Amino acid sequence: MLTHKDTPATALPGSDGATQILLRRAELAACIQRLTPGDGVHPTAIGRLKLLRITSCSALTHTLHEPALCLPVQGRKRVLLADEVTIYDAEDYLVVSQEMPISSQVMDASPEAPYLCVRLSFSPGEVAALMRDIDHAPAAARKAAAGCARALYTAPTTLALTDAVLRLVRLLDTPPDITALAPLVEREILYRLLTGPEGWRLAQIGMPDGQGPRIAEVLAWLRAHYREPLKIEQLAASVHMSGSSLHRHFRSVTAMSPLQFQKHLRLQEARRLMLVDGADATSAGYHVGYESASQFSREYARKFGAPPSRDMRRMRQDAAGG
Repeated sequence: MLTHKDTPATALPGSDGATQILLRRAELAACIQRLTPGDGVHPTAIGRLKLLRITSCSALTHTLHEPALCLPVQGRKRVLLADEVTIYDAEDYLVVSQEMPISSQVMDASPEAPYLCVRLSFSPGEVAALMRDIDHAPAAARKAAAGCARALYTAPTTLALTDAVLRLVRLLDTPPDITALAPLVEREILYRLLTGPEGWRLAQIGMPDGQGPRIAEVLAWLRAHYREPLKIEQLAASVHMSGSSLHRHFRSVTAMSPLQFQKHLRLQEARRLMLVDGADATSAGYHVGYESASQFSREYARKFGAPPSRDMRRMRQDAAGG
């Protein structure tokens, strides 16, 4: 399934709001260019803030994405969650509200006009705390209580959100101010997300009596125990759900079943073991929980496009520049 924006994310062309967004976006782009010496994901003095700069269209990359806001200011990207594809650019922002295995690819980038993005991570606890403190959070909470929604979504970028992100990035130029002011601006950014048109999707992870925190517990268990055999009924009982309810809500959040989620975790870790630690395919497969080397090879090729040995050769050649 393919999702993308259908209407412009800013105000009407020529309006004051649209002009202000463009000005702030241009300043953000200049800041990222200045603060990133080359391609890649760059940590900053603000612990949860990272700056991304990519100067060419990339191959599909696979990662376990932490809960975060991704605000691009230049270029275009596509993200895959299971078989769902989301395409977004500088007029949108992306929110990942649960830690999940996703794939992504920069689609529009060049040395003259690189892909530039601000990424700010957050925790479900912060969402819950903020919801308790703002008067109109109940509106988002009531909508979220009706059921679980995808833990990955895009929404139109607003002037208020762009302005807050710009002020956070500006703090990198005044390090003495970071300790006192960065937490305040980070909280404001989270507030803008919660009170935005899709804020109810984020609110679901902060509802103590909702299904969102229960699914978060299941996700955390799977990440910690992905090597172990999966017993759905036991896992469901541990979060006070039936097996059928767990399947339904889990798929609503992640676009996959618990078993498929576990498989993604296993394959990504096996790939890391081979690429970083130099493990062979058989050892990597057994280490992450596969009992059959042939099954591991088939499922690996289905996810990454080639069997383990060929995929490793390709990745090492790419890393060596050919």
